[in-house]
Amino acid sequence: MPPPVVWQQRWHPLREEWVLFTSHRRGRPWIGDTHRPADLPVPHYDPTCALCPGNKRLRGANPPYAGVYWFTNDLPCFSAEAPSAGGDDFYQTRPAGGTAEVICYSPDHAKTFVDLTDAECAAVVDLWAERSVALAARAEVDHVLIFENKGALVGTSNPHPHCQVYAGNLIYGFIAREAESARKFWEKTGRTLGAEILAREAAGPRVIAQDGDWLACVPWFARYAYEVFLLPKREVGRLGDLRQDERASLGRMVREVATRYDNLWRLPMPYVMAVHQAPCDGADHAFYPFHLEFHPPLRKPDTMKYLAGPEIGGGSMTNESNPDEKAAELRAVPSVHYKRLG
Repeated sequence: MPPPVVWQQRWHPLREEWVLFTSHRRGRPWIGDTHRPADLPVPHYDPTCALCPGNKRLRGANPPYAGVYWFTNDLPCFSAEAPSAGGDDFYQTRPAGGTAEVICYSPDHAKTFVDLTDAECAAVVDLWAERSVALAARAEVDHVLIFENKGALVGTSNPHPHCQVYAGNLIYGFIAREAESARKFWEKTGRTLGAEILAREAAGPRVIAQDGDWLACVPWFARYAYEVFLLPKREVGRLGDLRQDERASLGRMVREVATRYDNLWRLPMPYVMAVHQAPCDGADHAFYPFHLEFHPPLRKPDTMKYLAGPEIGGGSMTNESNPDEKAAELRAVPSVHYKRLG
């Protein structure tokens, strides 16, 4: 049993901020709201779903697609037609130029990433890479953010298996901070930040799964109880830098992380997954540490990790868990989904 992490602050090297650890508070009395994710039957096709094959959307309709499928978001948050706005040197404004897309993992409304075959997993990552390269080539795009919101507890309004792609002239704050921290680490040490984190996590007790290309871990500086990082064993900056075999193995590792999450409490674990890749703004991002992050909101089967006073009011995260212990829990569950194990 690892020692408790009590009254300790840990430096998050990517975000350059302190995370407060208080694992002794995980068992505190809780009489607040509880939310257990529903594991209800979902139809393979839903005639009211805007993502199912052949169905109408706000603008247009989906073709009868049979595999992975993408389209431009009907209500994008960026646009090539973004108008100029007013403002001054203090209250500044700028157009939100770019586009947004939706990627459907499968035509089957009932599936999640854990249900995809090896070939389907590879097809998803191939499309992530293809759309990233195509969008990054657009003059108005400085960064491509791919993310998946899984489950109603993280605000997903449609259970159809899908993710979103935001490509615009905004470099999201965490990405900008990671790019800067990686540059400063290289200038200070002559080492790359991604390789340093990989070496430390590979040698520690927080690895939950790995193959020849990828390592999945609950990082030493985790902000959430069951946060998982997927780290490449070869240094790359963007999805487009991955070889074909690395894309395929990444798809399998994403599925394994999602499977271990579901197996933890035998329920569909909600999470936010984000692909962290280097900006495409023309600057030198040679040292950017490409990785994927998973942020599940649950700290118990029915108890949320709420962002409250310290997080919202103070701006710093508190983690009431021990990353070593949480990694051990995820590592101990099977890599085959519980619904197939019986």
